[in-house]
Amino acid sequence: MSRHTQIRGLEGLSVGRNDAGYEDIRRAVVWNALTPARFPDVIVRATSAGDVVEAVRLARAQRLQVAIRSGGHNWSGSSLRDGGMLIDLSGLRGCAVDPASATATVQPGVTGGQLTAELGRHGLAFPTGHCGSVAVGGYLLSGGLGWNSGARGPACASVEGLEAVTADGEPVTCSASEHRDLFWAGRGAGPGFYAAVTAFRLRLYPSPGAITSTRWTFPLANVTEVTHWATELAAGLSPNVELSFSLGTVDLGPKPGPRGVTVTGTAFAASREEADAFLLPLRHCPLRQSSLSRRLDEPTTFKALYDSAAALWPPQLRYAADTLWSDAGFPTLLGELADAIDSAPSHRSLVLAPFSPAGRPPPDMAFSVLGQSYVVPYAVWDDPRQDAANTGWLREAMHRVEPFGTGHYIAEADLTAAPSRARRSFTADDWQRLRSLRTRYDPDGVFRSYLSPDEAVP
Repeated sequence: MSRHTQIRGLEGLSVGRNDAGYEDIRRAVVWNALTPARFPDVIVRATSAGDVVEAVRLARAQRLQVAIRSGGHNWSGSSLRDGGMLIDLSGLRGCAVDPASATATVQPGVTGGQLTAELGRHGLAFPTGHCGSVAVGGYLLSGGLGWNSGARGPACASVEGLEAVTADGEPVTCSASEHRDLFWAGRGAGPGFYAAVTAFRLRLYPSPGAITSTRWTFPLANVTEVTHWATELAAGLSPNVELSFSLGTVDLGPKPGPRGVTVTGTAFAASREEADAFLLPLRHCPLRQSSLSRRLDEPTTFKALYDSAAALWPPQLRYAADTLWSDAGFPTLLGELADAIDSAPSHRSLVLAPFSPAGRPPPDMAFSVLGQSYVVPYAVWDDPRQDAANTGWLREAMHRVEPFGTGHYIAEADLTAAPSRARRSFTADDWQRLRSLRTRYDPDGVFRSYLSPDEAVP
């Protein structure tokens, strides 16, 4: 074994570049089949918070920069860097629920699906991500635009405390009353956060008594009329209705159908009657005669929602994504992106655009809403020979709408695309505060900053 893999006091596995099994472990830390050609010197699979302390201390002593991975779903593979140490937290999966206080202490490797199932046993819920296999660690650090975020806000707004290991290798508790600056940064800084979080304390909510969904799908040529109708409708809907657009291939049978535009409303309510009442405005669609399909007031569950997401994002495929906040309306943004999706080289590629994806977060966090509208184009394909065509399509799609942009969302932004992505994921004041706090908490640069080297903060 190489010298880096001998970590005294470590209970978990460590592997160096010259060790057997390194390449399999390296590929496994990125969920995306499009694995970046970046190679850490050593990968540590932590099994406890103590392992994280030992690994950070060793990295500091040997001048190895540290990257952190919780679930590996980041599209850019931000945790996978050349050289240094990668600490894999996916083995930290503790989840302790306190129904009396409606709180939970959750470790970063717990997935959204696991958390939702455990909370459901106690009649509780949390705004977890839309894909059940996403671990909470990176999701919460980046803000977390999850289920019912129009009512609950970004998931990080419901984080009440963090347990973290600092660049000195010291475990600390962060909250509104302890290490407040780290707590501020830990709610939104994303993959540039300068500490390793080993646990989150979450504020929980009553589990919805009913979840109901209505979906309309139209030909892509109708995108302007559809977006105007849904935008006017959205203003009168309950905040507990998650309304979104999607552009992509329509599922009309065993073979891929035409490209279309879909409007989906998902209601989270106390009862079926309330859920149906929330969705009533969506039943009366003036464009119904041109619809390709419609599914009205269908009862569903969190598990079914996760199963639907899993069908869209199977792990064996190759993915690239980018994000845009904008003050332009959806008719403008999706009009441009409809032309892009119509020429996508892969029938799997799509565009998602949720209404009010984060509500109004409080000001005491690094995460901030940077526009009135939000869109996410995804390139999705399976053939490695088509990598250039599909990543090129994504960049061209973004080029169409970037003139309307006001910022990006750090969790899903393509940090390999341009040097402005990380910086433009925060307000100017918050970006400067992040830079200042990194200098204070990690002056020696133990923890990796954002993937784009132009934007690495000192």
